[in-house]
Amino acid sequence: MWQRVIRPTTLPEALRTLADEPEGARIVAGGTDVLVELQRGVKPARTLIDVSGLRELKYVRRAGDTIAIGGLATHNDLLAAPFARTAALPLAQACIEVGAPQIRARATIAGNLVTASPANDTIAPLTVLGAELVLASATGERTLPIGEFFTGFRRTLLRPDELVREIRFPALGGQRRGLFLKLGLRRAQAISVIDVAFVLAFDGARRVSEARIALGCLAPTIVRAAFAEAALLGRELDAAACAAAAQAVLADAAPIGDVRGSAAYRLSALAALVSAGLEKLAGGREADGFPQRPVLLQTPAAAPVPVEPFAGDVVATINGDRRTLPGAERKTLLNALRDDAGLTGAKEGCAEGECGACTVWLDGAAVMSCLVPAAQAHGGTITTIEGLADGAGLHPLQQAYIDCGAVQCGFCIPGMIMAGAKLLDERRTPSLDEHQAAISGNLCRCTGYKKILDAMTDAAQTRAAHELVPEPVRA
Repeated sequence: MWQRVIRPTTLPEALRTLADEPEGARIVAGGTDVLVELQRGVKPARTLIDVSGLRELKYVRRAGDTIAIGGLATHNDLLAAPFARTAALPLAQACIEVGAPQIRARATIAGNLVTASPANDTIAPLTVLGAELVLASATGERTLPIGEFFTGFRRTLLRPDELVREIRFPALGGQRRGLFLKLGLRRAQAISVIDVAFVLAFDGARRVSEARIALGCLAPTIVRAAFAEAALLGRELDAAACAAAAQAVLADAAPIGDVRGSAAYRLSALAALVSAGLEKLAGGREADGFPQRPVLLQTPAAAPVPVEPFAGDVVATINGDRRTLPGAERKTLLNALRDDAGLTGAKEGCAEGECGACTVWLDGAAVMSCLVPAAQAHGGTITTIEGLADGAGLHPLQQAYIDCGAVQCGFCIPGMIMAGAKLLDERRTPSLDEHQAAISGNLCRCTGYKKILDAMTDAAQTRAAHELVPEPVRA
């Protein structure tokens, strides 16, 4: 693993650090890809340059017809934007497919691009949206169209001394509409088998005046579906046009085969997915199924988290107490909590952000602590399962787990409760779908989740009956 962490607090400082450090140093922001790679020994690094304190890069903005996304904006930040559902729907649909809420609270959209896997969900929608990337270094900035950024499988034109400062693209609206569809092997935490993104523009007669279709997880990089696009131009988007484009797209791809699907299966599924997507767009149903208020598992911190100088020891408020964790710089937050803080409630089930057993709260967000460098908690506020209950007794969700018999072996339960309790912080009376979304990143190998969901529902109902308080403002 890494030996030291450098935490610049301004963009100029970060760019100078990138220029000065050896090429083996790695940037870490959300950490959800980098830490998985480090755990597996992929692209090892002795030094991490932690840019998570660069607040000037954490934004999602709309100015006129342009949407700008800062290099530190997370998938949750995009989902929380008031214009996401209309002006950036394909990207929002992709963001909500990435991992689980605990992952989306930390993973950055820029990081999803830099990792450059053709299975990464946000690349295809940003491609059809016509995004461009602003790359910054100590010597200046350059802007690249997203289509030029990727040079091969997990390869880009990003230089070692650069970072992605901004992503920007024209907002959808008027006669331009879009959609993202994904085929995965499960409902959550799924890597794409294939994914497809669409942006179509229509003239006044409902004929397609522009067609942009991008295909993911079929080749080393994202593929533009030129034949399918040509099959749509100038035609009304009726059943015949949808069928023609679905047939034409078969000439646009020579799919790969892997453990998630054979090449033949991908090709067959591709035609069906393109047809289904175009039919949704034709009927104006592109937003069907997308939640009005996506579950974020994130609530506003009581005050802005100060960016404190970091000298090696992690100092944080843990369960209400100010704690110093010497030597934790080289560890994940999970290992620091267990080894140095003596808080063993959070468990290591996978060390890759797949199981949720290590879920804790960091500065108001539920996170997978196995994917957080402990240094990123420096100056922050952490709540673990040991600190969830208050002086009056157990948290309502803890009591509901007991009452409903929701605990079996108990290994996954601390993370499950921390995810469910954060949902109760986020909204007062969650629906069953919202309860399911909240624990979509938490795996239980003992049971079918029925009693767990019963406990979550009971806790929400009990609290609603006793508390007459408004819901908190969403993050």
